[in-house]
Amino acid sequence: MTSAAEQRAPAGDPAAGSGQPSATNGARRAVPPVPAVWPGTPTPLGARFRVGPDGVAGTNFALWAAGAEAVRVSLFDEQGRETRVPLTELTHEIWHGFVPGVMPGQRYGYRVEGRWDPWTGARWNPAKLLLDPYARAVDGEFGLPPEVYGHVRDWPDQSVADTVRDERDSAPYVPKGVVVHDDDDWSDDRRPKTPWADSVIYELHVRGFTRLHPGIPEELRGTYAGLAHPAAIEHLVKLGVTAVELLPVHQFAHEDHLLRRGLKNYWGYNSIGYFAPHAAYAASGTTGQQVGEFKRMVRALHAAGIEVILDVVYNHTAEAGELGPTLSLKGIDNRGYYRLQDDARRYADYTGCGNTLHVVRPQVLRLITDSLRYWVTEMGVDGFRFDLAAALARSMHDVDMLSPFLAVIAQDPVLRRVKLIAEPWDIGSGGYQVGAFPPLWTEWNDRYRNAVRDFWRHALPDVREMGYRLSGSSDLYAWGGRRPYASVNFVTAHDGFTLRDLVSYGTKHNEANGENNRDGTDDNRSWNCGTEGETGDERVRALRRRQLRNLLTTLLLSTGVPMLVAGDELGRTQRGNNNAYCQDNEISWLDWSLLEEPGWRALCDLTSRLIALRHRHPVLRRRAFFSGRAQTADGLRDLAWFTPRGAEMTEGDWYAPAATLGMYLSGRDIPGRDERGAPVVDDSFLAVLHAGDRPAPFVLPGPPWAERYEVIVDTSAEDQERAPGTVHRAGAEITVPARAVLLLRVA
Repeated sequence: MTSAAEQRAPAGDPAAGSGQPSATNGARRAVPPVPAVWPGTPTPLGARFRVGPDGVAGTNFALWAAGAEAVRVSLFDEQGRETRVPLTELTHEIWHGFVPGVMPGQRYGYRVEGRWDPWTGARWNPAKLLLDPYARAVDGEFGLPPEVYGHVRDWPDQSVADTVRDERDSAPYVPKGVVVHDDDDWSDDRRPKTPWADSVIYELHVRGFTRLHPGIPEELRGTYAGLAHPAAIEHLVKLGVTAVELLPVHQFAHEDHLLRRGLKNYWGYNSIGYFAPHAAYAASGTTGQQVGEFKRMVRALHAAGIEVILDVVYNHTAEAGELGPTLSLKGIDNRGYYRLQDDARRYADYTGCGNTLHVVRPQVLRLITDSLRYWVTEMGVDGFRFDLAAALARSMHDVDMLSPFLAVIAQDPVLRRVKLIAEPWDIGSGGYQVGAFPPLWTEWNDRYRNAVRDFWRHALPDVREMGYRLSGSSDLYAWGGRRPYASVNFVTAHDGFTLRDLVSYGTKHNEANGENNRDGTDDNRSWNCGTEGETGDERVRALRRRQLRNLLTTLLLSTGVPMLVAGDELGRTQRGNNNAYCQDNEISWLDWSLLEEPGWRALCDLTSRLIALRHRHPVLRRRAFFSGRAQTADGLRDLAWFTPRGAEMTEGDWYAPAATLGMYLSGRDIPGRDERGAPVVDDSFLAVLHAGDRPAPFVLPGPPWAERYEVIVDTSAEDQERAPGTVHRAGAEITVPARAVLLLRVA
């Protein structure tokens, strides 16, 4: 009687795992001759085309696989025939060799031999073709048939399935890496280098933003080339955003549970290739052409003054847990790349995705930092937003702000100069770290999101939280030299309701995801304005548009870095789906026809106007926190808060329920100087936010704050072109419309 570990599934091909080429259809193919392999070098890692000894062109292959017993490079010709080339040189745990004659465009993968002992975390299986972690391009898309699992996926006893090695060859079923030659020096590119305080971020999905755009040629829609098209860039420039934050563009794979339901991972938070642009977003080809297409997109955005920030997923990979597929790292050195539990069959999962990369290990840290530097220096990007960044900051178990990952970033001469945004949480114990990341880092501030949502649905018990969030969240970030722009302020993100759905749905409606509406958060802090979902009632529709104007105006007047989500300025809806990660269809794609409707076109125009106002006025994008103290004898302070009576707020006012808040921003007391050393002076503003459902009186503060006020934004008006211009004397009592923001300039 044999144990489960000694059992083997029947091989799909007699050559599987034998070191010989495998047939894809049961018939033996001719075996191409094995080329010569020279020693090569252990650096750089990956497949790098170069000129070798005696001027011979070829490719150097280098793979870190510390515990492996043998490594072979599998080369594939146009007919899919495989040639396996052994790498016999081993230097500092890196297997390497130079193969003459291997040119750019060559498709390849690795086969790695070693022990099969899942109880100790050893999961080597040479029957599985593995993607090079350093592959610069990937040809093909990951499906998940049984052959791509290192264990027998469908073993009758699932409790031990991960211990039974599958001997079938996976090569016919998995994408291949592609050798890419890159000699681009970016000498013609000009990075915008927008200061953090001046930044306005626009989160978008490459495919979803361009898929239905009528001004983009159909063959370019959904691609990098589509985003580089003048019609796409025209909208970004008109809005006035300074940076696009792209949802994941690293090569990713789809999860098995989605494929079984006929769905795919649309967002892309399931990375498997940290150097390769996702091939499905390329219009020009997938045998290396995607690299050049991505670069041309970056150049086009830079030429328009727009930075490119990548949403990156270094906390986990698409290989999931012990029952997941074997696509790359799991088969190269499972114990070396992943955090394992004391029971080494199991993975430590701080991400909710089955595995967690072991960033404390030098080789994993090197993989991540090599990838980051590559995207900056060779692909031209300007920064990164790190998904579940707290998982990267863990040392052995706990989140540690002195962790190796954060320490390396802080001293790296390339990475410390780009924009770094943390999603400051993971799902593990102690994973919520908002406000805790060190200087150089900015953070997604979900406390801002929650406060603004709650204020406008009139659900805050008092206005203390709102005061902190509007003025830069000094309670979270005023330490260690951090600045107000450490707070990336957002009301919506890709994960959750769109802005329109936030005011249209009281609960999630995720039935299309096939999980019986169990997925997605139930903590939406939304208000449907009295009717669930879409309605023909014009009063409800008008109220919803007003609420959208309130939310956008609040966001763009707040101190910190505003982030908008693509389509919110158009009134995009996901029909109440707050977890559309698997909806690669009209649920997720931007509907550009909304611009043909006057109400949504007016919302887009207001968004552009507010961003332009922010760019013109440094008082709205401060580089230092407010002091709240009088700087001159007249008692005028850089920031003051007022009650509806026109009096400055007392401590008791902050603790009392309130629907109305007045915020005075002084342009006379802006810290810092301009580029020529002159003081920075600006207009002063009074913002009045009123979340009540009835109009309310508000007394405008008198001297020394102002003598007159001019209304420049009134969100109660659908048409903002006719709304501004009213002038009021200081001390006058005005009526603030129900559920509205008034922005008044001190005249």
